[in-house]
Amino acid sequence: MADAKPRMLDGYKVLDFTQVLAGPTTTRYLAEMGAEIIKIEISARGDIARQVPVIRDGRSGYYVQQNRGKKSLAVDPKKPAGLAIIKALIPKMDVLVENYSPGTIARIGLDYPTVKALNPKIVMCSISTFGQAGPLADRPGYDFIGCAYSGVLSMLGDPDRTPVLPQVGIGDITTGVHALSAILAALLHRERSGIGQYVETSLLDCYFSYQDLTVQTVSLSDGKVLPRRSGSHHFALTPLGVFRGKKHPIMVMSSAEHQFPDLCRAMGKPELATDPRFKDNPARTANSAELKRIVQEWFDSVSDEEALQQMEENRVPHAPVLAVEEAMAHPHHRGRGIVQTINDRFLGTFDVPGFPLRFSEYPEKREMEAPLLGEHNAEILRDYLGYDATRVRQLEENGVLYHGDR
Repeated sequence: MADAKPRMLDGYKVLDFTQVLAGPTTTRYLAEMGAEIIKIEISARGDIARQVPVIRDGRSGYYVQQNRGKKSLAVDPKKPAGLAIIKALIPKMDVLVENYSPGTIARIGLDYPTVKALNPKIVMCSISTFGQAGPLADRPGYDFIGCAYSGVLSMLGDPDRTPVLPQVGIGDITTGVHALSAILAALLHRERSGIGQYVETSLLDCYFSYQDLTVQTVSLSDGKVLPRRSGSHHFALTPLGVFRGKKHPIMVMSSAEHQFPDLCRAMGKPELATDPRFKDNPARTANSAELKRIVQEWFDSVSDEEALQQMEENRVPHAPVLAVEEAMAHPHHRGRGIVQTINDRFLGTFDVPGFPLRFSEYPEKREMEAPLLGEHNAEILRDYLGYDATRVRQLEENGVLYHGDR
């Protein structure tokens, strides 16, 4: 996993107490940028993501995707010798990240005051569903639970049906990126001041921040306008939604005043741009049923290829709604490397989402692989704490350290 050229975060060291998705996203991105990630796995089964499908020959593709570029130290912190190992590592770290339920890291014996006493310069980051404090903080939760409490889930789906569940990890992954930004800002502050700090974020905090139009609409209208889910089309911007194509659903976003005439020209109906019913967004929204009917009739009258060509020629923002396998095969995604083909020593070659950030000084991808459970026990304890092979073997025999073959 060594790089020929040092990367931006080369030399930074991260103690990673995260599992599943939100926290592992944070530390995976840190690894992509060159940080050394020591993943602490505190049970004999390791990160519970190791049991998430697809599993082949005992190896989880999900785990591999989220934990490439990390080293695994599998240690039991409930045993004094295990906790002593972790506490001995903390002074040598720049960052500690955890995404347990609030209070768990403290019960382990690693709350921020303890960590700060061991290393005043460390940046410690906590990621949770509801945050470290507040009426909901102690409740168990996951991505979709935060989505429900934030009001975001209420906006997804048809108005006469129950809300539609997002089928991707929007909350977890974007919360992981929010945590990443907080860590990088704290490291920048430390470079200037020499002072470490504690940062935290939550799925609910991040989900609520996704409310781009809805919250201010309720507030500024004094509750007279209450946003509600409106199926395949936006509740307040028209036309903005998904229409039926012959091969694919087609997304059209042409609610901006300068872009609606472009759609009218694409449809061969330039006169609609000056129709009083559609003169501006409030008028179009008030008459949205009629406008959606007109646009859908156009899609019904032409092939998908002709519709897409006309919208492209007239600069109408649009896209076919691609299935996952179609998006994976799209040449744009392949060309930019956002679909990345990796090779795992057990699973072989398969595709994963690539690193979505670009840096001019580091254009090449970092070659990374995911660790076996406890694969780096001996290496980490030798390099950081000076343990010899006999001592590591005794710790494994005593159940302080774990190891596994996948």
